[in-house]
Amino acid sequence: MSTEQSAATLDGITEDPTDVVLGPTGRPLREYPVPAPLDSHGPARIIAMVNQKGGVGKTTSAINLAAALAEYGRRVLIVDFDPQGAASAGLGTNPHELDVTVYNVMMDRHVDIHEAIRKTEIENLDLLPANIDLSAAEVQLVTEVAREQVLASALRKVEDEYDVVLIDCQPSLGLLTVNALSAAHGVVIPLICEFFALRAVALLVETIDKVQDRLNPRLVVDGVLATMFDARTLHSREVIARLVEAFGDKVFDTVIRRTIKFADATVAAEPITRYAANHPGAEAYRALARELVARGGAP
Repeated sequence: MSTEQSAATLDGITEDPTDVVLGPTGRPLREYPVPAPLDSHGPARIIAMVNQKGGVGKTTSAINLAAALAEYGRRVLIVDFDPQGAASAGLGTNPHELDVTVYNVMMDRHVDIHEAIRKTEIENLDLLPANIDLSAAEVQLVTEVAREQVLASALRKVEDEYDVVLIDCQPSLGLLTVNALSAAHGVVIPLICEFFALRAVALLVETIDKVQDRLNPRLVVDGVLATMFDARTLHSREVIARLVEAFGDKVFDTVIRRTIKFADATVAAEPITRYAANHPGAEAYRALARELVARGGAP
């Protein structure tokens, strides 16, 4: 058999290998199927969106991935775990007008988590909001018994009501982020396509490993999500290549490209899947939701 024949028939593939289309990650583009409807809901798989560097598209990714999963019939709770309340504001809630937030749920055992959860305008998507009060929790938790497990304990009361819980963490590796990692089954790491962001990932991975070893053995990295990608620049393409070199298949095939439409959607306090449903940015987050489900990161 000739070399050409061997290449053409490898693993049953008969098409011309030159027809393979490569994605931004340098791997062949794969089509992930639309997730099948669920027969029932819960228990939830908890995913922490973590990166200690700010401005990497973490909150944007949390909101839009949550909305895309909700579109596919998953019941989703997004936990705003950042004192800036960005995820709350991004879903149309004014953080400054909230009386009961995730802070109260964590720090006052007499507050039921259901008192704090709010419905959003997106079907199947609920919000556990946050505001500046949450910044006090970092100090107050230091004296708490099982201080790393407080969020996990609160979420156990609602885990059977949702299919996915997405925790939008603050840009820090403090006690709040450790709480999120202790509560989670998986981690998604959004990473802007810039070399400075790459350098910070080693510390984050070290923290995840420590939490996995000492507090939460079930914790796994679901994937690394490249954000704000600009295919026109060599810099972006080099960063993606370095990501794939470091994390291999942990890098999602789906890449989120840079577009002003995300900022417009944030101003409108809507996910891009609702604000500009047919925009490539909305399609990218739907593709991410399909890929996450196909990889086993969500039901």
